[in-house]
Amino acid sequence: MSKLDIAPAQAASPSVDLDAYFARIGYDGPREPTLGVLRALHQKHPDAIPFENLDVLLGKAISLDPAEVDAKLIAAGRGGYCYEQNGLFKRVLTALGFEVTGLMARVLWMVPDHLPPRPRSHMVLAVRAPGDDTTWLADVGFGGCVLTGPLALFSDAVQATPNGDFRILPVDELGGERQVQANLSGRWAATYQVALGAWADQDYEQANFYTYAHPSSHFTFSLTAGRTTPTARYALKNNRLTWRDASGALVEQRDLSADELETTLRDVLGLPVQPAWRPLIETIVGWGTQA
Repeated sequence: MSKLDIAPAQAASPSVDLDAYFARIGYDGPREPTLGVLRALHQKHPDAIPFENLDVLLGKAISLDPAEVDAKLIAAGRGGYCYEQNGLFKRVLTALGFEVTGLMARVLWMVPDHLPPRPRSHMVLAVRAPGDDTTWLADVGFGGCVLTGPLALFSDAVQATPNGDFRILPVDELGGERQVQANLSGRWAATYQVALGAWADQDYEQANFYTYAHPSSHFTFSLTAGRTTPTARYALKNNRLTWRDASGALVEQRDLSADELETTLRDVLGLPVQPAWRPLIETIVGWGTQA
């Protein structure tokens, strides 16, 4: 399979305040649906809007209502996980005139080989610019190994992004799924496996509920947060900070105290840390890296 049917941009799709979004990510460039614009937005989004599941750990439901997502990720300076991040990005790209379809992926990142496959739970996007037959994989919501540039979904070649090399390989001869892999200092690591069936916006509601409410979802019992800048990747798993450079090489990995974790959330990830978060931060440090 080398072609994917993608729904054309629809004016009836939920709107987004592009001026507010562009101010949030620090973008002041063109607004045409071109590959150059897609690449620019794809790099700036993960730098400005961190990945984080703090609201889940605070016992809050995660709404996918566009107005509530925008109030959180744009107006309040917060981050979120894939459904929030890529749902917002989908509306932005659609408003600019791109053709965008939601897809679902099975996460393989950091999953031991001996464990059974996880259910598909990660939202990604298939994007096409008008007049261009290339289908691009876009994903601004994958934590510490998030893409910072779109990838040609049906190319087997190694593809460079501002933060490391990736490749996408067919899973089997039928070509119904494709596996995304990241180059980590010369070692290829699988991130997730994309199924090529389209998902409507409402299809994500059930998966989102599972993600923030089911006791087996790791988001309900461990902190996962990250930010990717032009020069670094920062990832938090509970109180363990992993810092890699733009090529993916490990710079530092260490466990943080409660004060250090609070400072990292604020000064490294850029989150508006609230005093009410302090008890949770201390609890997270107590969990350590084993949760």
